[in-house]
Amino acid sequence: MQQAACADGYNGPVDHLWTPWRYTYVTEGDRKQRQGIPEELDAWPGDLGCVFCNMIAAADYAAEHGMEPDAAERAAGIVLRGAHNYICVNRYPYTSGHLMVVPYQHQRSLAALDSVTAQEMMSLARRIERALVATYQPDGFNFGLNLGKSAGAGVAGHLHLHALPRWTGDTNFLTTVGETRLLPEDLATTWQRLRTALANLASGSAD
Repeated sequence: MQQAACADGYNGPVDHLWTPWRYTYVTEGDRKQRQGIPEELDAWPGDLGCVFCNMIAAADYAAEHGMEPDAAERAAGIVLRGAHNYICVNRYPYTSGHLMVVPYQHQRSLAALDSVTAQEMMSLARRIERALVATYQPDGFNFGLNLGKSAGAGVAGHLHLHALPRWTGDTNFLTTVGETRLLPEDLATTWQRLRTALANLASGSAD
């Protein structure tokens, strides 16, 4: 095996760790980052300063300018649209199947939502529960809102309802010691499976 010579004259073996996922960071480090906009939807020229508002606006723009709506929503991670809220995958999931219900209204407080939006949010959460049961057969669920940074909200300005399927023993030493989550399913697969499951439920009652 060929050995690489170091600058100090050491000729021992050198290990290489390839990190191709850092290419974008290295080559576009000076570019203004618009949160919530994946590369596929980068043609949208705006920036609303919010992950969730940018996500839906960029997907709408792409669909209006020739991209297939399904492709635009896949790129954004949007699983289902309601009249007042949409459902999307969490790009940094705690478990496989981690979804969020997000109101179109940019509000930080549950009390600030109009009643119709709040009611639909719960209706969609109920539909998610049925879809997750049908798709993953979990042992339990976490449903919740984190309102404000002190409560753990990653996006404090735009409230969103988390929906997580849970399994007995799904937290292990990797999470506790290594601060790492082990996920058996990629996001594209999660998106497709739950989009199908939620669409199948759409023919029934609204909730």
